[in-house]
Amino acid sequence: MASIEESREPDASVENIAPVPKVALTWRDRLRSILTWKVLKMVLLGQTLSLLICGTSVTSTLLEAKYKVSTPTAQSFLNYILLALVFSIPLVRRSGDDNIKVVMKQRWWKYVIVALIDVEANYLVVKAYQYTTLTSIQLLDCVTIPVVLVLSWIFLHSRFKWVHYGGIAVCLLGVGSLVGADLLSGRDHVGGTDKLLGDMLCLLGAALYGVSNVAEEYVVRHFTRVEFLGMLGIFGSVICGLQLAILERHELATIQWTWQVGLLFVGFAVCLFALYTIFPTVIKMSSAVVVNLSILTADLYTLFLGLFLFHYVYHGLYFLAFVLIVAGVVVYSTKPTSEAPPRDYQAMPGDSTSRGEDDPGSRQPLTVSENLEQDRLEEDQEQRHRDANRTLAQDLSGSPVDVMV
Repeated sequence: MASIEESREPDASVENIAPVPKVALTWRDRLRSILTWKVLKMVLLGQTLSLLICGTSVTSTLLEAKYKVSTPTAQSFLNYILLALVFSIPLVRRSGDDNIKVVMKQRWWKYVIVALIDVEANYLVVKAYQYTTLTSIQLLDCVTIPVVLVLSWIFLHSRFKWVHYGGIAVCLLGVGSLVGADLLSGRDHVGGTDKLLGDMLCLLGAALYGVSNVAEEYVVRHFTRVEFLGMLGIFGSVICGLQLAILERHELATIQWTWQVGLLFVGFAVCLFALYTIFPTVIKMSSAVVVNLSILTADLYTLFLGLFLFHYVYHGLYFLAFVLIVAGVVVYSTKPTSEAPPRDYQAMPGDSTSRGEDDPGSRQPLTVSENLEQDRLEEDQEQRHRDANRTLAQDLSGSPVDVMV
């Protein structure tokens, strides 16, 4: 009996063991926990989109300023043709529910609406430059962000946290710095005589961009990127071609076609095509909100090139604007949005759910929760790594200290 009691004594002493000591996190540890590879990748891809938008802006500005060519519909037309050629062919070759015949039969009219919205959004914002000031366009273009927030809440069931609103606020401070720099450097100039018309065109175009972006996020999460781009290219080409014939046929007839003009047209189309190709991938990795926050820096890249091409005047607030916008994107991206309530995607009458690109054999209905599950697993793994590092640091320190939160 004595030996049994002695053997139990160590078990009783386990309850009196002091809590596992923890170590304070250094600023480097905190920085690593925020600037994960996932966040940095989203920031880099977002800035790639901004550079492509800068390319379209610079080529379009050169066409108008140097060669007096202002044909936004004609410039976009080649992009939709490229999308149709590149992405509709895989749809034709696919079988089952992913085949173009099935897609056309079940949801063609939805893609007609999305294509119409996308074409007109591009047209309205470019047209606004002829009537209103650069400052007004930069401010009104931000309307896309609240539109995306509201539509994501309603249709994608996204739920945002205070850190997301904080990131958006920091980005908007960056836009304010950008506008202030334009005013101080004298870049704020009127492009036409009807400022109210230009403001309304930009406001409507920005709202349509928001609708188009949320529709794109919805499609790439429930169907495939190839389907979205292929159908957008097909119907966008038709709509853009009709609009071109109605609104810009006289402008096209008066263009003096030189190799420089042709090269600028091709450069615009290539940048826009690359933008449309990468855009769905970035949206699926993050969200339409993150993408729209990231591309706020496009005006800054245009400015930096404009210092050499158009003799713009530099102001220190431009650099502050860039830092604030990128910082806002990082803050927003540190926490994933939640989904409430998680529900299965319910197809509209006549729809069938397409299989995803990553799982060709799957025929099960997809949910937004399933699409985000991988991100959550990655975050859990990162948290376990951080906990392991803290435990290791505690073992090496040999002295208990509190964690600084």
